[in-house]
Amino acid sequence: MKRIGYARVSTEDQKLDLQLHALRNVKCDQIFTDFGISGSSTDRPGLQKALDSLKRGDTLVVWRLDRLGRSLIQLVQLMDELGKRGIDFYSLTENIDTGSSGGRLLFHMIAALSEFERTLISERTRAGMAAAKLNGRRLGRPRGLNDQQLHEAIVAIGEGGESIGDVASRYQVTPRSLRRMIRLAGKTVNSRA
Repeated sequence: MKRIGYARVSTEDQKLDLQLHALRNVKCDQIFTDFGISGSSTDRPGLQKALDSLKRGDTLVVWRLDRLGRSLIQLVQLMDELGKRGIDFYSLTENIDTGSSGGRLLFHMIAALSEFERTLISERTRAGMAAAKLNGRRLGRPRGLNDQQLHEAIVAIGEGGESIGDVASRYQVTPRSLRRMIRLAGKTVNSRA
């Protein structure tokens, strides 16, 4: 039964020292790291190596829960996977140890509260967007061109024979965006790329 440590920092400016020191203090047999990788990223080679090295009866140890991942769904899925493989989890800062029934309960309570918080944020965001829409505010990214500019661009391409690339450059939008705006306006133009 081994203790496998995992440490991660999100940016190149951060240091792993504090996490590594804490993991060594609890006598981790092996420590894997990811440096400059976001917790939301699914491509974390250090974490994958740590997970691959774990066997039934081992424990995955992290300094803090958020080092393992940012998404609650991701954390719960990982905990479920570890549980099915007979692997315990220990978070030093939160003192969550799934090797005990109290630790499993605490993890699920934290997970449920986090999920509740995420749902509330999502509901508030949707309510704010609905209110903005009712007040006539346009949602999403601002349009690349106003109606007059779009008309001028269509004329320059269709009648003036300019390329979409040249016209897009003049209005500081990408050719792809300009094509999309023309299509959404219900217009067609024949032009060089």
